[in-house]
Amino acid sequence: MRVLVAGLIGGILMFMWGVMAHMALGLGNVGIKQPANENAALSGLQEGLGGQAGVYILPSLDPGKMGDAAEVRTYSIKAVRSPYAWVVYQPQGTDMMQMGPQIGRQWASDTLSALALAFVMGLAVVGFRRRLAIAAAAAIFAWLSTMLPYWNWYRFPLDFTLAALVEQLIGWLIAGAAMAWWLGRSERKLAG
Repeated sequence: MRVLVAGLIGGILMFMWGVMAHMALGLGNVGIKQPANENAALSGLQEGLGGQAGVYILPSLDPGKMGDAAEVRTYSIKAVRSPYAWVVYQPQGTDMMQMGPQIGRQWASDTLSALALAFVMGLAVVGFRRRLAIAAAAAIFAWLSTMLPYWNWYRFPLDFTLAALVEQLIGWLIAGAAMAWWLGRSERKLAG
């Protein structure tokens, strides 16, 4: 039960930090730019990508043609001469200002993450500082294993990538501190 409560506390705090980080501090917008001509870009997406939702990397090379030296050479030339884009595409958009479902999914994600972290923190009968170090290590691990590869392979902007580190590290230190306190409090009650 103590791990469950710690996870709920952590999930709520991480969610609240995320709201503040995005809405008040703007960390969620770092590196995101507005298009020079949005209508032309949207029209080009519809024409070029068609009706299939997915992630597109432009320019692209069909994996089935990677063994064809001529195709690879043609792609390499085009890749150097063309702009690059990593696009999450939905042919039928949604109103991003209708955030109800997204907010619910984000809270669930934060809470499930906090429950997993509380479980790991609960395994270690160490003190507050070590549990806080576990939270920091988990935040850095998550960033290193997701955002850094996106920067490396998919060319996510460095400022976007570093802002994600700041957001995750501060958030999990805040949530982790409360979780570590709760877990230690529960242990002191059991020992007393």
